[in-house]
Amino acid sequence: MQAGQRVLIHAAAGGVGHFAVQIAKARGAYVIGSASAANHDFLRGIGVDEVLDYRTTDFTETVHDVDMVLDPIDAAHGLRSLRTLRPGGVLVSIRALGTEVLKAEAEKLGVRAKVLLVEADHTGMDALRELAESGALRPTIAGSFPLADAAKAHALGDTGRTVGKPVLTVD
Repeated sequence: MQAGQRVLIHAAAGGVGHFAVQIAKARGAYVIGSASAANHDFLRGIGVDEVLDYRTTDFTETVHDVDMVLDPIDAAHGLRSLRTLRPGGVLVSIRALGTEVLKAEAEKLGVRAKVLLVEADHTGMDALRELAESGALRPTIAGSFPLADAAKAHALGDTGRTVGKPVLTVD
């Protein structure tokens, strides 16, 4: 991602999305974020340039020629997102299911599809630390749970309706 690029981030208020927005803004991107209308003020507060209400707006009709899409939702959503990309653009999915179909369709459209899974990356972690220390990356906590309630925290995260990330605490 480079300064000046247009980026669409789905579920922008969620645990992954709200970090992605801040990272994209720190790199100088123009960010379009999708979330329910109730979360639009939150998105503007973390730097989103253009907000979309996924409940009332079909992003495939309003978003075009973006350089990058982050889709943390699913392969079907990713397939629809491919059509918002400019030629040569890239869709990044954090869901491995449906990867081959997604990549094949991307190739037909002249764009790329990548699946990004968590890997140990010292350089990446240093970059995130630097953003956090500078104040450019601020986590939002969706809820705090003692370790004994890890299943509840996980269930909250699985709803896909959180603002920020659930956090486990250890005594």
